[in-house]
Amino acid sequence: MDATYRVAIIGAGPAGLFAARELAEHGVHVTVFNRDIKPGGLVEYGIYPDKHNMKEMLRKQFRIALDNPSLDYYGNVLIANNGDLTFEELRNMGFDAILVAAGAQGTKWLGLPGEELEGVYHAKDVVYGYNSLPPYSQKKFRIGKRCAIIGGGNVMVDVARHLIEKKKVDEVIAVTRRGPIELNFTKDEMKHVISYLDQDGFENEMKRVEPVLQAVNQNPEVGRQKVLESLPKADPSSADGKLYFDFLASPTAMLGENGEMTKLEVEDNILIEKDGEIKAKGTGNKRTIDVDTIIFAIGDVVDEALGLQTSRNEFVKDHEPRFPINGVSFETTVDGIFIAGWSRKASNGLVGYARRDGTNAAQAILQFLQTRQPSGLSTDTIDAKVMNLNKPVINKDEIKRLEAAEAEEAKRRGLDFFKCSTNEEMLQIMGLVETA
Repeated sequence: MDATYRVAIIGAGPAGLFAARELAEHGVHVTVFNRDIKPGGLVEYGIYPDKHNMKEMLRKQFRIALDNPSLDYYGNVLIANNGDLTFEELRNMGFDAILVAAGAQGTKWLGLPGEELEGVYHAKDVVYGYNSLPPYSQKKFRIGKRCAIIGGGNVMVDVARHLIEKKKVDEVIAVTRRGPIELNFTKDEMKHVISYLDQDGFENEMKRVEPVLQAVNQNPEVGRQKVLESLPKADPSSADGKLYFDFLASPTAMLGENGEMTKLEVEDNILIEKDGEIKAKGTGNKRTIDVDTIIFAIGDVVDEALGLQTSRNEFVKDHEPRFPINGVSFETTVDGIFIAGWSRKASNGLVGYARRDGTNAAQAILQFLQTRQPSGLSTDTIDAKVMNLNKPVINKDEIKRLEAAEAEEAKRRGLDFFKCSTNEEMLQIMGLVETA
């Protein structure tokens, strides 16, 4: 592959960095633009904080990718309609191809009454907050003693763990629109919170929903085991809070007083079979649950502000791709623009999926590049554009300096890991702004 091919990648999470590594190893010069100062994306700011070994293993792989001389890194650069560079400005710079691997940075809401109340949050904001991603790390969350989480996946489990163990709440209620069989957390994740499950409350809830499950030929015992199968490997409890489930319930409104939410209104559901799938159908019966905080863990959507065409909360894909990989399209409808990771399919899988998706997207791009001549874009041209942004732009050497300083601070404090929680701290450590 001619080394003069230039590919821009938006996003430095697993999909973006593994795509960058694949391209760079094939002689393509890659320029990575990252909204955040630090690379890592989901690994740095999405995985539960105490998974130090997993995070460090992945960081080592990212460092290997970034060490490739054919890869340039520009951190603290937002590509968006209202960002440091617009998507059109990036296109007009003359890259041979662009890969969007910026994750799913939009926020998915249901459009319910009361979403604006204090105490109503999206799980993404909460997860970013406890993972020290600026500016979410400075956001003040109103966490009460009784919290509801809407959703039944791994994110619900992580947030419940944070609420019970770190925020010391009394109760977390996981509200799901279908039954226990449709819960989609993994056993490995559930083991972290299963010791907090109120067993009597769970059995009472199973009895309540049993007739609805049986009406669609679901075996309640299968659902019970899905929830309880992690018990033999349960983490020991370290707090007094309790976890409850409220099945077959869809949120319809948040109710509050003086701008603060006090109740969650839900509609009871039944289950029906439609098009070969089990779906929830509202009964019209509504009830309220007394809670102080509601967190929506219902998945994510792509960010329309990036500037790429969207439809139904996704970037528009070419459904007749020229360069499919294993039958999957990584192409948009715009020639030379590709998508990967959660930018291609929001909230689908975790790091392993993102790695595979990024690598496959790179393979599609390599095929595309073989159909055209290099544009001749130079590093100097890119540098001149980026360094004219009148803000600190972070390079690979500065990231190394930041990581070394954070590692030294962790050692000094006797911690497994230390992470700066504000951009100002990071910029000061790297010597890019003066210490106040």
